Amino acid sequence: MNDSKVLALKYRPRNLNDLIGQDIVAKTIFNSIKNQKIPNAYLFHGIRGTGKTSIARIIAKSLNCENGIENLCEKNFCSNCEAIANSNHLDVIEQDCATATGIDSVRDLIEFCRYPPTQGKFKVLILDEIQAMSKAGAQSLLKILEEPPKYVRFIFCTTEIKKILVTLLSRCSRFDLKRVRSNIMFDHIKKITIIEKGKISDEVLQLICKCSEGSVRDALSLLDRALMSSNEEVMNLNFAQKIFGHFDKTLTLELLENILNGDEKKALELYKLIYDVGIEPNMFLNDFLEIIYYLKNIDSINLEGNSFDLNDKEYKKLKDLSSKIDNKTALLFWQFTIKTLEEINLVSSQHIAIEMFIIRLLYLKEIRNNNNKDSFQSDKFEKEQNFNLKKPIENKNNNELINQLKNISQSEEPLVNIDNKKIEDINSFNDLIKVCAKKKEMSLKFELETNVNLVSFEKNKIEISFNENLKKRFCKTSFCKII
Repeated sequence: MNDSKVLALKYRPRNLNDLIGQDIVAKTIFNSIKNQKIPNAYLFHGIRGTGKTSIARIIAKSLNCENGIENLCEKNFCSNCEAIANSNHLDVIEQDCATATGIDSVRDLIEFCRYPPTQGKFKVLILDEIQAMSKAGAQSLLKILEEPPKYVRFIFCTTEIKKILVTLLSRCSRFDLKRVRSNIMFDHIKKITIIEKGKISDEVLQLICKCSEGSVRDALSLLDRALMSSNEEVMNLNFAQKIFGHFDKTLTLELLENILNGDEKKALELYKLIYDVGIEPNMFLNDFLEIIYYLKNIDSINLEGNSFDLNDKEYKKLKDLSSKIDNKTALLFWQFTIKTLEEINLVSSQHIAIEMFIIRLLYLKEIRNNNNKDSFQSDKFEKEQNFNLKKPIENKNNNELINQLKNISQSEEPLVNIDNKKIEDINSFNDLIKVCAKKKEMSLKFELETNVNLVSFEKNKIEISFNENLKKRFCKTSFCKII
C-alpha cells in the first residue's frame, strides 16, 4: 500500500466486503457470480463517491480471479487481480464516455469483443458516465448488449440515469447505490483516522460526514485535508470549519432571533459578520431556509441516529426559538425567502439585497402577547402576498368600516360610501359592470370582465373566483373606488 496516495485511493474497496453502505447490492452481486448467473450488463447509478467504479473493478476481479469470488484476493494478489488493480489488464477496458462519446469509440469496443480473452476468463468493459455517450454510439451497443459473446460482460456507471436510452436500460441489470448514512460514514472515517494516527475530534468527523452528503470519496478527501492541517493538538470544530469553508449555523440563529426581537441594528451587524466570513448571498438564503425548516419541524428532529446536521448547541437554540414563533409566521418567512431567492439575481449588489431582505422581515411582523408568550403575526406580509383577508380595512376619515370584495362571502351590512349614502342599486353582476363604466373605472371594469368569474350573486353578498392574472391589490383598492 503506497502511503503517498490520497486516502480515497489508499482505502479504495478491494472486495465486496470492503464496501460500506451498499450491503444489499454487494450481496446480490456475490450471489449472482457465485451461482454463475451473471447478467450481460450491469448498470450502477448513484451520486459521486458511492462506489460505482470501485464495484465495477471488484466485479472484473471476481470474474477473472484465479481463486474464485469466494476466495477473492485481498493481500497477495494473483496475476489477474494485480493487473486489474493497476489498470493494465489486457482483457479489462475502463473507458470514460465523457471523453470518448462518438460512434468510432464504440466500434473499437465492439471490435475488442470479437476475440476471446487472452489473459483472464472474461473480457470486461467498464464504461463510466455512460449518459455522456452520443445517441448513435449508445444505439450501436444495443445489439451486442442483447446477445454478447459468452466471454464478454459490460459494466456501466452513471450519475444521471434519466439521460440514458430506455432501450439500453432494458438490457442491463440495474443497481441504485444510495448515499452512505452518516453513522456508517462516521465509523468508517474514524477507523481510518485511528490508522493514520490523526488527532481529530469527533465533532470534526461529524462535520466531515455532513459536508460529504453521503459520498465516501468526498468524506475521505475532507479527512485528507484535515489530517494535512492538523498539528500536535486535537483539531477542534472551529478550526475545521475554517479549513472546509463551512458556515456555522449559530450566527444565522442569532440573526433570526434578533429579527424576531425587532432589533434591526444587531441583525444587520450579524449579517455583515456573516458576509465578511465569505458566505455567498445565495448560500446564506439557503441556510436561512434550512433554519426555518428546523424551526417548523423541531419536534420531529432527533439528534441521535443517522443525522449530524445539528449539534447540541444549535439544537438547544432552535428549541428556544421555536417557542417564540408560530407556524404561520414560519411558513410566511419560508415563502418570503423563496421569493427573495428568485429576485436576488435581478439586482447588481446581492449583498445590499440581503440587507433589505432582513429589514423587510423585521417590518413584516407584529409582536403580540398571547398566553404570556410572544406570538408573531405577519398581517402586513399576508396582505402583500394576496392571502384571503378576514380583517376589514378601517377608513381613516370617519372610522367607517368598508368591507373588501373577496373570494369569500361578504358581510350582511350594505356597502356605504364615505358620505354614508347608499350606493346605486346593483342587482346583478352586469349591473356592477355598468356602474364601473358610469364611474369611469375602466381598469376595474376590465378586471371584472377579463379575470373574474362570478360564483354567486345575492343581496349584499357576492362570491367570485379569479385567475392568476388578477392584480394583487384588486380587492383592496379598485373595488372601493365605486363606493
